[in-house]
Amino acid sequence: MAQETIFSKIIRREIPADILYQDDLVTAFRDINPRAPIHILIVPNVLIPTVNDVEPQHELALGRLFTVARKLAADAGIAEDGYRLIMNCNQHGGQEVYHIHMHLVGGRVLGTMVAR
Repeated sequence: MAQETIFSKIIRREIPADILYQDDLVTAFRDINPRAPIHILIVPNVLIPTVNDVEPQHELALGRLFTVARKLAADAGIAEDGYRLIMNCNQHGGQEVYHIHMHLVGGRVLGTMVAR
């Protein structure tokens, strides 16, 4: 069984977070260390440590990440100008919390995706 994470506690509302959306599959909340004016984390409610751990039964929840991202980008007023969706995997990919999550960032020009 995967190790519990801080995101698991946020999903269960055991620790405070600025939750913007929650349903039976995903939870979305503001990042406590934002990298852009809009920086929201969207996480599946089931603990999946990394993208390498994704299985076919996770497809509905992972698809929901995208539909929720679309809704939240529209709600934040950044859909038309654009935004970035980021998922990191393992150490070299920059993953810090081992509970897969999508970063929704925007509200300004974001620049290049990967430094050269």
